[in-house]
Amino acid sequence: MIILVLIGVLVLVAGGCVCAVRAAHGGPRPARAAAMVTLASGEMARRSGADRRRGTNESQGADG
Repeated sequence: MIILVLIGVLVLVAGGCVCAVRAAHGGPRPARAAAMVTLASGEMARRSGADRRRGTNESQGADG
């Protein structure tokens, strides 16, 4: 079962990358929308990983 979930995630990631490439070359509107979602997801994952490595938590606030 977990294999099917991982394969599904892999297919979604690959499709998002294809849409990002098509959008960069002036593709259709749906490809640009999918590319925007893919890039935003990647940015959120990157920031989440950076926060985890630093040991910070955004919910702590300024007072810590």
